[in-house]
Amino acid sequence: MLAELTYSCPLQCPYCSNPLQLGKRTQELSTDDWLRVLGEARALGAAQLGLSGGEPLLRRDLEVIVAEARRLGYYTNLLTSGMGMDEARIAALRDAGLDHIQISFQADAAELNNRLAGSDSFRHKQRVARLVKAYDYPMVLNVVMHRHNLDRTREILDMAAALEADYLELANTQYYGWALLNRDYLLPTREQLEDAEALVQDYRRRLGERMKIYFVVPDYFENRPKPCMDGWGRVFLGIAPDGSALPCHAAASLPGLELPNVREHGIDWIWHESPAFNRFRGEDWMQAPCADCEERAGCFGGCHCQAWLLSGDACAADPVCSRSPAHEVVVQAVQRAAASRVEPHPLMRNTRNSAQLQNRTGDLQKETG
Repeated sequence: MLAELTYSCPLQCPYCSNPLQLGKRTQELSTDDWLRVLGEARALGAAQLGLSGGEPLLRRDLEVIVAEARRLGYYTNLLTSGMGMDEARIAALRDAGLDHIQISFQADAAELNNRLAGSDSFRHKQRVARLVKAYDYPMVLNVVMHRHNLDRTREILDMAAALEADYLELANTQYYGWALLNRDYLLPTREQLEDAEALVQDYRRRLGERMKIYFVVPDYFENRPKPCMDGWGRVFLGIAPDGSALPCHAAASLPGLELPNVREHGIDWIWHESPAFNRFRGEDWMQAPCADCEERAGCFGGCHCQAWLLSGDACAADPVCSRSPAHEVVVQAVQRAAASRVEPHPLMRNTRNSAQLQNRTGDLQKETG
């Protein structure tokens, strides 16, 4: 289960996973709501709990939530930018029973990191990374990769090694929400990806077990889609700050999908009975080419949110698949990125500038038809 505790965040990353239209903070679940949800999900069988946002450290009750999760038997992982963390806070989280901390960086150098994050955050992230190590947590660093930092893959790897990271996740941008609005700004070239992946392979050989390195390739450069959350409604349950239950991170973007809310329904009913979680289970929803594809049991048709965003049909084959009738949309996006030498539009930030947001959203809808 992923508990998205808040959408509030001190950073403004151009690939932010927050919804384009943020809900009011007053709509966030209370502490008691979260404790009840943790118990219900644990009874259903959830064993791993991610605590994310936004920035989860902005929740003053984070330690209470962690302590209850530990009591219930979860393995807990805090996914954080590090902003809001100091030694007193990390000690309190350790005492509450937190198992794991993952810290995000935007780059290896202060100027680029801070420009991408929209905040003077790099030096603080370094201090927090050292605190994580000092308090004997697994050192896990995450860097979202894209056109503007892929050429610094070597330097990012060196930074992680200098910080004595146990794990480094180089997660190439997936194009939903804010990342889709900024796709022309973020999408790399195939050559950038190939060079970065070659460096990762070299460092894996050199470092061995000292640091495990994960390199997540973006869908746009593959011929087959990744299985959406290992299959819709199969292993993943997300809870948004307002209590909406999510079969995948981006499910709220799908039109006509009525997401159940934990304020109104129990987790058992949500998982087993709700129309939203049953919407794309099995294969009955599939249409050509997925319905007749011999690979459908492996990819489950790909990502429904991506299908909707790029083709206008959530039941269509994920357009990253070369067999999809809408695959040309992806091909053209990659070609534009390869040909581009200038930033094609003002960088969209996670703000409430609704006029700018509407204009860019309209441009994307014209591109995808």
